[in-house]
Amino acid sequence: MENLYPWLKDIWHYWKLSLETAQFPNVVLLNSVHGLGSEQLIKHLTQVLMCSNYLGDYCGFCHSCKLVESGNHPDFHLISPEINGGGISINQIRFCNKIACETSQFSGFRLIVVMPAEAMNESASNALLKTLETSPSNCIFLLVSFKPNLLLPTIKSRCQCWNVSIPEHMVLLNWLKSKTKEDIPGYTLHLNNYAPIDILTFIQTNELETYLMIEQKLISAMKNDLEELINLTKCLLKDPNKYLAWLWYLFTDAQKSHFGLIDEYTIPGAIQLSRLLNYNDLYTQTAKLNLLRKEIRLHPVLNKELLITNWLINLTNEIST
Repeated sequence: MENLYPWLKDIWHYWKLSLETAQFPNVVLLNSVHGLGSEQLIKHLTQVLMCSNYLGDYCGFCHSCKLVESGNHPDFHLISPEINGGGISINQIRFCNKIACETSQFSGFRLIVVMPAEAMNESASNALLKTLETSPSNCIFLLVSFKPNLLLPTIKSRCQCWNVSIPEHMVLLNWLKSKTKEDIPGYTLHLNNYAPIDILTFIQTNELETYLMIEQKLISAMKNDLEELINLTKCLLKDPNKYLAWLWYLFTDAQKSHFGLIDEYTIPGAIQLSRLLNYNDLYTQTAKLNLLRKEIRLHPVLNKELLITNWLINLTNEIST
């Protein structure tokens, strides 16, 4: 358990006890958010379930452990979107259902991970539900969801649910300090939704510089600097999902600053932004930004450059009027 992140250990403690007492459920739903390292917990469960020598742990040297480490164990199956950002098709779930009814090749458990579970459409979800209701012997389904509100209630009702929570503040800070000697401004935690893995990556890859550049270009563009508006659009297009999420945090902090809600976690540019837009305009633009993010996320074939440029022009027009 030493190789698990600190905030995952409580869940593993209960899972381990369930495995050792043969009470581990056939269907588990693991709710998480990105940046909490849930993949580590999934890998640990896979190693333990597939190990030929132990019940609640794994040896690391048996044939099954070696297969897991190489990613070739025949009793482990990951069902995920075939295209990045796409959905999990009904054909994938039919294949998954077929696997569930087969016999383990190592006379042990079979583990089927569906991730992210919310990527299933209604047809795929209903197809999986039929298999979950029968719970095949020695076959464990682990559904991993980052947006559990999008799952069908009937799916959730068939699962034992576990939530990977954002770690307590001191646990988060102590872990970050053990991983990097870099300075960690308070607002970088907020900017990354207090997700430890995302914060560490943000610091180690100098994304703070990228954020500050985007923030400054936005402020300049809002002061009718057309050249900076064009440059900002090009910059945002490099990773629109991530960079627009950063701007969402900036805009929400700017709204809070109108009510004097400023602390060490407030993004510095929020104060500048609040001086350019009143609260009502900030609220309106934040809503439009949310809509922009949703359109880009759900419809990747749309012209992102046009969508982002239109939003920025509309934003600068708010100041002009």
